[in-house]
Amino acid sequence: MLRQDNRVPLYLQLKESLRSSIVSGNLKSGDKIPTEVELSEKYNISRVTVRKAIIELVEEGYLIKKQGKGTFVNTRKIERKIVHFLSFSAACEANGVKVSNKVIKKEIFPPESRDKELLQLEDEDLLIYIQRVRYANERPLMVENNYFSYKKYSFLLEEKMDSSLYKLLREKYNIDPNNPGETSLEIVRALDDEAKLLEVANGEPLFFMETVIYNNQSPVHIGRQYILGEGYKFML
Repeated sequence: MLRQDNRVPLYLQLKESLRSSIVSGNLKSGDKIPTEVELSEKYNISRVTVRKAIIELVEEGYLIKKQGKGTFVNTRKIERKIVHFLSFSAACEANGVKVSNKVIKKEIFPPESRDKELLQLEDEDLLIYIQRVRYANERPLMVENNYFSYKKYSFLLEEKMDSSLYKLLREKYNIDPNNPGETSLEIVRALDDEAKLLEVANGEPLFFMETVIYNNQSPVHIGRQYILGEGYKFML
């Protein structure tokens, strides 16, 4: 309970109580917190005091307000430097987040001219397309679309692909995806397919990142990833 005789202002006491519950995990990502009225009655303080604490927690990124729905514990953003090469698994690990994966598609088809050029494919080569959903702490955060040369990477069709792709390539096949080529990043809106896989509404803001990853000077794959904007932060 809050102490009326404490020199620390009541709104700061409430703010610290809520923040501690979030940090400790008692309030988890996506949990809805009580309303201003409920908190006011629970702690016997004014709604103005409650509102000030909530506003500061929103500004600091601990909470997020959703119009017409209430106030929720915000998703911890995965931080990643866009100018440095760091895989999704490594970025999550660096941020203390558990990673899991689900393979959605494995397909083979003829490459379009741009993909053929980017991957330096021979005339008769085909394209492997592997789509996965990447989860951070069991929450879908990324739709990963990767494209490979069939001639060079047909072995991936036999792999489960339920863990880190780069770790698999390094440890089992002695292929080191260590060199990112030109990378583009833009903001897009989730369409039906991405919205369904990421479990968000159509129109949700997403990062769209496209890059070619190389093993030294040899292309490994094209990546075209849709990343949930509220759960990811790129640092320049």
